[in-house]
Amino acid sequence: MTNIVSIATAVPTYKHRQESILHFMQDMYGLDANDKRKLAFLYHQSDISTRYSCVADYGTPKADWTFIPQTEDIDFPSVDVRMQRYGAAALPLSLDAINQCIDGIITPQEITHLITVSCTGMSAPGLDLQVAEAMQLLPNIFRTSVNFMGCYAAIHGLKLAKMICDSSTTKANVVVVCTELCTLHFQKAFTPDNAASSMLFADGSAAVLLSNTLKTNNSLTLQNFYSQIAYRGKKDMAWEISSNGFLMTLSGYVPQLIQHDIEALLHSALQQNNLTKADITHWCVHPGGRKIVDLIEQKLQLATTNLQYSRQVLRDYGNMSSPTILFVLKTMMDEPIATGANIFGVAFGPGLTMETFIATRL
Repeated sequence: MTNIVSIATAVPTYKHRQESILHFMQDMYGLDANDKRKLAFLYHQSDISTRYSCVADYGTPKADWTFIPQTEDIDFPSVDVRMQRYGAAALPLSLDAINQCIDGIITPQEITHLITVSCTGMSAPGLDLQVAEAMQLLPNIFRTSVNFMGCYAAIHGLKLAKMICDSSTTKANVVVVCTELCTLHFQKAFTPDNAASSMLFADGSAAVLLSNTLKTNNSLTLQNFYSQIAYRGKKDMAWEISSNGFLMTLSGYVPQLIQHDIEALLHSALQQNNLTKADITHWCVHPGGRKIVDLIEQKLQLATTNLQYSRQVLRDYGNMSSPTILFVLKTMMDEPIATGANIFGVAFGPGLTMETFIATRL
């Protein structure tokens, strides 16, 4: 049995209003009045109020920019510069989330397995070794990394943690930490993909403690996972490395692709667990964007309250890629959940990949 014992979240110092980010992007792209109106319309439809970033520039006037060049004759930050900023910000953010997650439950030396998740920065030694050293984890700790999988990667991390817990003949205390600094990778060119990315993505971290022995009053038990790939959408959602940073492809067809497949995905996931839709009491949907949440709600004929946690996280934090689904799950766990409740979780990412999980309050 694998229990989700606790979840904690952390965000960077800089909190920006969506309206401030809009003005920043209008200036950064150098838009004319017509394109400014178009971008403003998109931002005002996003249902996002605030986002967090490790970059201060998003909420400041052009004269105060430090990371973004103020003039055209200075090159935009290279991938090297962006990775330096990632290296400086990712570790403290991860440590904040992990320390909150295990506080009062276990000591760092009782962590037996560490899984780090990120698609916005990579190095060797990587985040896993940096966390292990900073927290003085046992030198023989099992560690691994989930890299470059995108928004669904947290569920993949939970899947690995369950495999570890279920197969271990001794005590297993697994920490999964998902840390993304998406805002480091904005691009100078004003394109539909870049505009969508700049409107949605934000920075954040979430840590989960899973165990085959520990349990609290708020614990959830992971039951099963189901994943599916819609290859026809592989060009509509992608994440690639370039000399100018990481490039996001996010076409306007992604919500429709998800809407087309979500019903069959749900049916297969529930069938594998001998459940029906009526057995699901809570819906933990990755808020990839307002349109995705709206279309899933319509397609699955859910009540507005069913996706309130997803909308709340989208409003307050934006889309942080991999940690986002854990922000939603934490919000649920902070509320009273009755014994026997079943949570259906789903997240989406490049591929087009759709990952699901089912967790129960036992």
